[in-house]
Amino acid sequence: MRFTDTHCHFDFPPFVGDEEKSIARAAEAGVERIIVPAVDASRFARIVALAAQHPALYAALGLHPIAIDRHEDAHLDQLESWLQQQPAKLAAIGEIGLDLYMENPQFARQEFLLDAQLRLAKQYELPVILHSRRTHDKLALHLRRHDLPRRGVVHGFAGSLQQAQAFIKLGYAIGVGGTITYARASKTRNTLAQLPLEALLLETDAPDMPLHGFQGEPNRPERARLVWQTLCELRPESPQAIAEALWRNTCALFNLPA
Repeated sequence: MRFTDTHCHFDFPPFVGDEEKSIARAAEAGVERIIVPAVDASRFARIVALAAQHPALYAALGLHPIAIDRHEDAHLDQLESWLQQQPAKLAAIGEIGLDLYMENPQFARQEFLLDAQLRLAKQYELPVILHSRRTHDKLALHLRRHDLPRRGVVHGFAGSLQQAQAFIKLGYAIGVGGTITYARASKTRNTLAQLPLEALLLETDAPDMPLHGFQGEPNRPERARLVWQTLCELRPESPQAIAEALWRNTCALFNLPA
């Protein structure tokens, strides 16, 4: 079995300074590739360099809504400058999106930055990696308005079946993460059991979103395999079919070598 962790913040501890060993640990679990999304402009150069240095790593560049206090309009110009350079292993624009879970969300500002980045995704024909907390319906409205050619993935999805189906109808994939390893997450588990296999991607959100049994520890990309194992328990398809579909879906969305 071979897997891609489509969402891992590999530019954060505990991976900083331990990149080679961490990549090797992931590969031992069959996690051959890792997509690294940015959270703010200060990390763009670091993430592009990581992808250039390590065959297993791919870059995504974007302004995360949770870092809304740090984003300046000039950072959109920096993002476009990187897109113009066309780094060889730039897989997506991300992590971008909307968040109403945090204090003082500055939601109008979030929407402005999201729309600006969706326009860049359309202009440069890149998929997007989307963050959404308590904003699924609002996010869907923005996605309908922009009609991106390459679509993207709603990462770490934990909404309702109807909300997932709305994103899929728009052409977006759904990110399957460690939430499904918790028995109490029955809504998310039931939703991901019912969605089309062709709409699913595998992720960890490491070092965040620890899996059941690893609470209090930094999450790691090799645990994408454990997410897959849990997904296999929830779905009717064979483990081989699920693994192959997840790989195929990832290659298609992010234009990675098959």
